[in-house]
Amino acid sequence: MPIAAPAPSVSLEEIELRVLHLPLVSPFTTSFGTETVREVIVVRARTTDGVDGWGEIVTQHMPSYSSEYTHGAWDVAARWLAPALLARDAIAPEEVPAVFEPFVGHRMAKAGLELAVVDAALRTQSRSFASYLGAERTAVPSGVSVGIQADPAALVDTVAGYLDEGYVRIKIKIRPGRDLADTEAVRSAFPGIPLQVDANSAYTLADADTLAQLDRFGLLLIEQPLQEDDIVDHAALAQRLKTPICLDESITSAKAARDALALGATTVINVKAGRVGGYLEAVRIADLCEEAGIPVWCGGMLETGIGRAANAALAALPAFTLPGDVSASDRFYARDIVTEPAVLRDGHVAVPDGPGLGVEIDADTLEAVTVERRTLRR
Repeated sequence: MPIAAPAPSVSLEEIELRVLHLPLVSPFTTSFGTETVREVIVVRARTTDGVDGWGEIVTQHMPSYSSEYTHGAWDVAARWLAPALLARDAIAPEEVPAVFEPFVGHRMAKAGLELAVVDAALRTQSRSFASYLGAERTAVPSGVSVGIQADPAALVDTVAGYLDEGYVRIKIKIRPGRDLADTEAVRSAFPGIPLQVDANSAYTLADADTLAQLDRFGLLLIEQPLQEDDIVDHAALAQRLKTPICLDESITSAKAARDALALGATTVINVKAGRVGGYLEAVRIADLCEEAGIPVWCGGMLETGIGRAANAALAALPAFTLPGDVSASDRFYARDIVTEPAVLRDGHVAVPDGPGLGVEIDADTLEAVTVERRTLRR
C-alpha cells in the first residue's frame, strides 16, 4: 500500500558520514567469504532546526555481495549524493529519489541517505517510521541466518542453539560442496522446522541436478541459487525444481521484480531496502508482489540497530507474509550502537513506535567503533 501521508520537508544543515567497525560475536561465513568485523557506514542528517536523522549504508568492505563496497559508497555519498541534498533549500523524503536520479547505481548509498532524511523529517512531527510505511503489526516473526559452519554436526549444534532462543525460521547458507549434507543434517535433526537455504549466487544452471536434490528436504525456498543477472536461467531452473526459487541479489528495483515475475524466474522475493535503493522503493516492490499474490520477506545485511529498526517496520507491512531476517541484535553484536537494541521475545522482534525510527543512538559506543568520519555542510 502506498505511503498514506507524505512526510514534511526539512532543511538540512549538515550530513555526517562515519565508517564503523563492529566486531561480530562469531564469524559469519557465506559463499562470498567470512566476516569477523562488520564494516558499515552510518549517516547523520542534521536539520537547520537541530533535529538529527539517522541512516545506514549497508555496503561491505569488499564488492562481493554486490558491486558496492564501503569506500566506493563513501566516495559517491560525499562527492555527489550528500551535496545534492544539501543544495536543496528544503526537501521532503519522497523527493529524495528524484534528487538522486542523475547518479547511476549506488543504491545502498542512496538508501542510507534517504533513510536519514526520512528519520529527520518524521522526528520533526513525532511520527513513527512504522506508521509512515503503513505497518500493521507491533512485532514481527524473527528468522535467523546461519553461516556455513565447520561441518554438518557443528551446523546442527548452532541451529539447535537458535531454536532454543526462540527463532521461528532457520536459514542456512550453502555453496557447492556444502549443500546436500548440511541441509540433510539440519532437516534430519529438526524434521518440522521452517527451513530455507541461501546460495548467494554460488551455482550455475549446470548444477541443476544437485539443486534438484534439495527438493526432498521440504524447504520453504532456495534463495538466489544463480548469478544476479541470470534471470532467464533462474526461469529455466524453476522448471526443474519443486522447491520455490526466491530472488535476492537479482531484485534491484520494482522493475526488476516485475520482469522476474513475468519470466517465471521466482515465486518468492526477498526485499532488502539497501539493495533496491531505499525503503520507498522497497514498499513499491512489496505492493507489486502483494497484488501479484507473491509472498515477500525482509532480508538482512547484518545491520546495526539503525537499519534493524527500519527493517522491523518494513517487515510489519501486510505484504510481508514470511518470517524475515530481522533477528535480535545480539545475534551479531555484543554491543549495538543504539540504546535499546532489538531483542527476541516469543520468537518475535518488536517494531519501534517512537518518533522516526524509534531508536536512540548510544553516543559512547558509536564513538568507540568509528574509524573514519566526514561532515559536509550547506
